[in-house]
Amino acid sequence: MSQNTFDIVYELRQRRHEFSPVEARIAAAILADVDAAAQYGVSELAERAEVSAAAISRFAKALGCEHVRELRARLASASAVGKRFLEQQNAPPVSALYAQICDDIQESLRHNIANLKEDVVQGLADALCSARMIHIFGLGGCSTVFAQEMQSRLVRFGRPVAACSDALMMKIIAATLGPDDLVLALSVSGITPEIVSAVDIARTYGARVGAITQANTELSERSDWLLPIQIEETDFVFKPSASRYAMMLAIDVLATTTALNGANANHEHLRRIKLALDRHRGGDSRLPLGD
Repeated sequence: MSQNTFDIVYELRQRRHEFSPVEARIAAAILADVDAAAQYGVSELAERAEVSAAAISRFAKALGCEHVRELRARLASASAVGKRFLEQQNAPPVSALYAQICDDIQESLRHNIANLKEDVVQGLADALCSARMIHIFGLGGCSTVFAQEMQSRLVRFGRPVAACSDALMMKIIAATLGPDDLVLALSVSGITPEIVSAVDIARTYGARVGAITQANTELSERSDWLLPIQIEETDFVFKPSASRYAMMLAIDVLATTTALNGANANHEHLRRIKLALDRHRGGDSRLPLGD
């Protein structure tokens, strides 16, 4: 197993029933605080595990490490994911869980609405209205879903738009673009390599770039228009990320602004869509438009 794929936390947990009593004490001492164990010297780890320094060296070799330094390096890599993924947090009682989920969503929306600047949103909406072709790039997690969502919003206004969530195809598309085209890149993290590299290619050929992502990231620095989102994660990792709602908020604000740029024509587009759907499925006049 290569250094890049070796998961030492998994190994320690998976093999705990195979360890000798001495090895089990060392493993327990490490798993009690992986982040701290990565910083311990041999003597300190031996003291905490109540074993000899030589036992620490033997334990490192038993895990496939050449020396204790390599063991510490692997522990440091494992601890980089953060304590919330190493130490399970107690779930709130069900009676409070639903309210907490709702509160986190509302808090995310309140914080993120303040980050959306009217002139930037309007500038990107203008660009969407004038672009020869709009390509929406989103890869992994919610970004793939929201790329399709943004396509759904814009196609209702008669805009030429396509969503792409395939890493290779994004590069192919980017290589065909020009100054009249626009890429709208969606990424919660702003560091997804496939998105960043596709945007670089598009920019090489003069395409304009809008982004919905975190500020001060590789993707944000490459965008002509940035709708920044703020990520606020809790220690309770089982709950879906509230940052999804920050992305949804930016999409809805941008789509609505785009619609109002050509309100008369877009009102007619929406009327036709509603008529076509009603003839197909029936339903009352208050049903959502194709949702």
